[in-house]
Order: sequence, then structure tokens, then C-alpha cells
Amino acid sequence: MEKTVNQKAWFLVLPVLLLVAFSAVIPLMTVVNYSVQDTFGNNQFFWAGLGWFEKMLRSERMWDALGRQLMFSGIILAIEIPLGIFVALNMPKSGFWSSFCLVLMSLPLLIPWNVVGTIWQIFGRVDIGLLGYTLDALGINYNYTQDILAAWVTIIVMDVWHWTSLVALLAFAGLKSIPDAYYQAAKIDQASRWKVFRFIELPKMMGVLMIAILLRFMDSFMIYTEPFVVTGGGPGNATTLLSIDLVKMALGQFDLGPAAAFSIMYFLVILLISWVFYTVMTNLDKREG
Repeated sequence: MEKTVNQKAWFLVLPVLLLVAFSAVIPLMTVVNYSVQDTFGNNQFFWAGLGWFEKMLRSERMWDALGRQLMFSGIILAIEIPLGIFVALNMPKSGFWSSFCLVLMSLPLLIPWNVVGTIWQIFGRVDIGLLGYTLDALGINYNYTQDILAAWVTIIVMDVWHWTSLVALLAFAGLKSIPDAYYQAAKIDQASRWKVFRFIELPKMMGVLMIAILLRFMDSFMIYTEPFVVTGGGPGNATTLLSIDLVKMALGQFDLGPAAAFSIMYFLVILLISWVFYTVMTNLDKREG
């Protein structure tokens, strides 16, 4: 008997496909169009080929921004992943205080990105900010608008404060999935706290940690609002990350061709590094299994 295939479900998927087309595919095609053309204005374009891509690949400005971006993302991952695991391990596993801690950890994630930048911009000011005023009173020279180290410390601490909660919540979910029998067996075997973490908790958290690393890398690599509000990319170009540099090129200088080529290369870099992260973490997870 021949099996009947019902294709009516496509009518339910069609609105989603149209939404994705208008919100993602069409803007992407517009960027690709700008990346291979040039214009003298009056909406008149002519073919430029791969010239803008060649220009950006030879641009020291782009490579400098990429170096700053990689350094920022590397520092963020090196701090937030271990810190999030540490917080999750020390959170109560059940009861009122567990719920209280979960709500408390979720609060930073609910704050809009521009508000986070505004909070830390005011918080770090020497004249009215609690952090800046306190450090100045202690004799510590702290000025994130003029000192490069202070600017970097500010945006890193800001990101750690904002997003470590996400890692902690994901790690906590992984810990909650571990059956009590594992801990009971470890207690009978008199396993140390380190061995419990190494051979029971960490393997069970690898799946959610892979998600946390991917999310935090992509988020940190595309970060724009928070550092732009706090430092504006300064002092000088010290905190001009890739996204800030791209916006300055596209909107500040109105170089649409180079900016379009820049954005496509930016997207491909994120895609490539995310794929490498995913492949490495998947292989590690298989070996642990």
C-alpha cells in the first residue's frame, strides 16, 4: 500500500519562512550587494568585484580591531566559564534559598544592554560614581576615559557582572541532572571533592558548558552597546572592537562598500570560530562518554 504524504504542514511553516526571509535573508543579500559595488551617489552603482574585500584584508585597522576583539573574547571566556562553574557548585541545590539564588542570578540578564552600559558609565565616574569616587579616595588613579588599562578593566568587569549568571544557571542545570546515586557511590568510595567534580560533575556539565561557551563567545564577539556607551571605543582606539569599528565605518564615514565587505568577513569569522569551538567540544564530549 502506497503511503500518503500530507504536505499541509508547510502552510504552518510558511509564515516563519517569510519572517526569516524579511529579517535575515533579504538584509544579508543587501549587504552582499553593497560589498561588490561602488557608488558616486544618486543611487547609481557600478561593479567593484572583490575590491572591497581585498582592501579590508590589507587594512591594518581591521586586523588591529580583530586582535582587540580576540583578546576581549578570550579574557571573557577565561573568567566567566570557571567563575560560573564555581558559583553553580556553591549554590543551594534545593529549597527556598535555591530559588532565591536562581532569581538573584537571573536579575543581571534582565537588564537591557544600553542600560548596563549607562550603569557602569555612571558607576565608574570619579565625580559621582561609587566605584570611581571610592578608588580616587583610596589614591588609585582610575579614569576609564583616559587610561587604557582602566578602560579595559571596566568593560571586562562589566561583561563579567552581566553575563556570568548565564554560565552559572546553565552549569546549575547540568548539576541538577546528576542522580543522587552518583554522589552516594562516591561517598562510599571515599572520593575526594576534586574527584567528585572531575569524574562526576564535570562530565555531566559538558553538554551545557559547550552551549555556554558557544553563546558567550558569539555574544562577546558581537558586543557593541555596552562598551560603546561606556568608552565609545576609546581612549583613542584602545577599546574599538570589531563591531564598534564597523559601525564607525558604515555610519560615521558612510563607506558602505568597505563596511559591507567588513561585515561579511566579520560574519564568516564568527561562523568559523564557532564551528571550531563546537567541533572541539563535541569531540571532547564523545571522549568523556
